[in-house]
This record gives sequence, C-alpha cells and structure tokens, in this order.
Amino acid sequence: MADLEGSDESLKTQSPKISAEVFAIPLDADRFLIYAPGRRAAFVGNSAIVNRLADLNEGTANLISTASDEQLLEFLRRLEIVDAGPEPFPITSFQGEPEPVSLTLFLTTACNLRCTYCYASAGDTPASFMSPEIAKRGIDYVALNARRQGLTQFDITYHGGGEPTVHWKVMVDSLDYARGRGRALGLDVRAYTATNGVLSNSQVDWVIGNLSGASLSYDGLPSAHDQNRLTVLGQGSSERVVHTIRRFDDAGFPYGLRLTVTADQIASLPLSIEYICSNFKPRRIQVEPAYQLGRWAAGPSAESESFIAAFRAARAVAVGNGLDIFFSAARVGHLSNHFCGVTQDTFALSPDGNVSACYEVFSEGSPWADKFFYATPDPNSAGYRFDLDRLHRLRQQAVQFRGFCSGCYAKWHCGGDCYHKSLAVNGDAEFAGMDRCHITRELTKDQILERISAAGGIFWHEPPGSARGVMEQSVEGGTREESLTA
Repeated sequence: MADLEGSDESLKTQSPKISAEVFAIPLDADRFLIYAPGRRAAFVGNSAIVNRLADLNEGTANLISTASDEQLLEFLRRLEIVDAGPEPFPITSFQGEPEPVSLTLFLTTACNLRCTYCYASAGDTPASFMSPEIAKRGIDYVALNARRQGLTQFDITYHGGGEPTVHWKVMVDSLDYARGRGRALGLDVRAYTATNGVLSNSQVDWVIGNLSGASLSYDGLPSAHDQNRLTVLGQGSSERVVHTIRRFDDAGFPYGLRLTVTADQIASLPLSIEYICSNFKPRRIQVEPAYQLGRWAAGPSAESESFIAAFRAARAVAVGNGLDIFFSAARVGHLSNHFCGVTQDTFALSPDGNVSACYEVFSEGSPWADKFFYATPDPNSAGYRFDLDRLHRLRQQAVQFRGFCSGCYAKWHCGGDCYHKSLAVNGDAEFAGMDRCHITRELTKDQILERISAAGGIFWHEPPGSARGVMEQSVEGGTREESLTA
C-alpha cells in the first residue's frame, strides 16, 4: 500500500476549511491512517500531513507556496475532507410511542442444551413458556401497524433465553396465525429464527419450508463445539448440529453461523473456520469471544490481543475460501448512531407478554430488566402501554450521546456497541469503555486499510451519492435493513 507523503512546506490557499470529522490513527513511527468516516474516505500519510490537517482545522494554515501543497489540498478536496460543505452525520432518532412492524417472540426460557457460556443460564431456573394468546396479540399489533403504514409485509423472529424450537407447537401455530392475518390484511410475512441446531428431521423440514433464514450457533471444530455446547445429559451436540447444517446446505436454505470462542479455544479459531469453509455453506459467519455473562460470568475473558490475532488469521482463511467472518461491532460498511435495536425501539415479547428492547434481556427476572422492559399489554385495548421515560433513556444510549465515544474513529460503525454488555462492565456509571472497544477499533482499522488496498493502495473514497451502508441482520441487531444516511 502506498503512502501519501507531505512536504515540509506550508499550505497556501484561499482560506481552505476542514469539512469532515477526521481521525489520525497511528500505524507506526511516522505513518498514520487518516480517516473521515462520514465522507467514506481514508488514506495513509505521514506526520507532516497530520500537522497540516490540524492547522487547517484550527485555521492557522499559511497560504500555499509550492505545487506539492496545492496537490495535497486538491487531494483533500477530492476526498471531501476540505471545502466540501456541511458533513451529513448518520443519525436517526425516534420519538413518541413506537409503531413496530417487526416482532421478536421469546417463546421460552427452556433449552435442550446446557452450554457452559450461556448468557441466559438457560435451564438453571424454572422454565417459562409463551401462551398462544400472547403470541397472537403481538402478531396482531405489528400486522395492523404495517397495514396502517402502507407496507407490504411484517417480520417475525423467534428468539429467547432458551431454544425457541423447544416450544414447538406455539412456534408453528403462531406462524400459521401470522400468515392468516397477513392474508386478511394483504401483507406478506417473513420469519426467522435463532437456534442451537439440535433439531429433529421433521423440525428441519419445517424450518426449510417456512422460514426465510436462520442464525445457528456452531463453534467450528467438533471438539471445540462439544467442549462447551452440551446436551442436558452432558454430551456433545456437534453431531446433531452438523446434521442440521448439512440438511440446510442440501436444501439451499439461507443461514448464518455464530461461533462463540472461549479463551482456551482462541488458538484453534483459524482451524475452526477452515473446517466450516471446507464442509458447509453458510451465508454469514459471526465470531464473538465468550462474554462474562450468565453461566460464564466467572469464566476467563477471551476479549484479548490473542483473540484479535486469531480473528485476523481466521479471516484470512475465510477469505481464501471465498467467505468472510465478522465481529458484531466492527463494520466499516455501515454508518449509524445505533448498534442494535435497543436504541431503535426493538419490540420483543417475553413469555409473559411484556416488551423488551434487548434480545439478551428476555424475561422480567433478567439482570437489568428494569432498564430494557418498556411496555406492558394494555388491559383496555389490544395494544400496549409504553413507559416513555424508560424508552427515552434507551434511545439516549445511541452513540452521539456518549461522551467517551466522541473521539473514537469507530463510533459511527459500532454505534456505541452493546448497551447490555456495557452495563455488565460499567454498571449504572457513565459509559467508560470496555474490552470490546479495543477489539472493535483494531478490526475496524483492518477493514479501512483493506478498502484502501482494494481501491488501488493510495486512498479509498466512496463518491457523493453512493450507498452509505445497509445494516444487515445479526443476532445482535434489532433491525434488518435501514438506510443510514441522515
């Protein structure tokens, strides 16, 4: 990758002005990654260029005296970093009562596995199960909202603090009901599920025939998977999960894989990705370190430099096999002030019928439930009563409201990251970062450098008017697709 070198001559121009939020990210002794996220622009330069940008920003730059100075200024104008007018920020905000058109059903807290790192500690407490009436009420609500808004479809996702397919009859019956409501209202229905993949053949048949996609938890090498993802009898579950994946592949069914990496399995991550790429056909592969929540609260941290190094090696393996892997908060292709649906009014029903904004806060007994549950069924109507004060506090977790994040070059990509995980680290205190932040910055930096290289090695810039990113569905995300240009 070539670097742009600046001369030691001072700039001369007719009052050039910085027109972008610009970050100088150290790479080595005299090389910096210069990045303007809002302009989708980046290049590698030396300290002289960094100093000139600082002078321009402070209005202390001298007039141009050399051809190389003029060349640099024109280059910065081309990247919209100088003299490009006001910069749009990728901010969307939400006001008043939500009118959701997507519904997540936490069908049950029961689970057929006892994973060592389960954030929900599924199976450790008496299980809860959603009634058909609660599911129908939520479906009616989002379907009518979609109709009123003139849409052509609404979405359902099956998720939970357990395995949704354990509550099989309500899963099947609720989707049948949703399709019936859709037909009556002239709406299509898209349905998705998160699953551990321990399914019977008849369940696999139903998923393939009825859902639009699935996110499936699988940890790569069978030995890695079986160490942590155990059945209720303490046996490894990889054989059954592999059977499900092969059935999905044979049918051409779209699915993504979610790998959770414990500290002792970090070194084997590249081999796990090689195994997946050689044997399966996922559309997406998400890799996350095991988080110190739930059953893994006292477990060793995997949020480390070793994880970053292993992720880089594993990603090289994936790309070499025509796939890719991703970490949820490192996403240069997306610009947003939101990490997930927590700050965007996610509408997720607990088994008891109350509304949570977070996929990880699935029941009223969950830690931090008082922060994430923001609505209850209205006893006087078919709708819901919203706690707008609590909803406002959730909306205020968007990244533009976090002082700690203001100087971070990854902020418009991570969107402030996971509020639930930050509470586990920071408690009620003001957000002060977490180990995930370092992972996010390093992997984001990698992605920026890759884009420069792919664009020819000198600079990367998406021209004005080009698409500025689409938020894709993930287990962490609360929306499937949203324009991110403010």
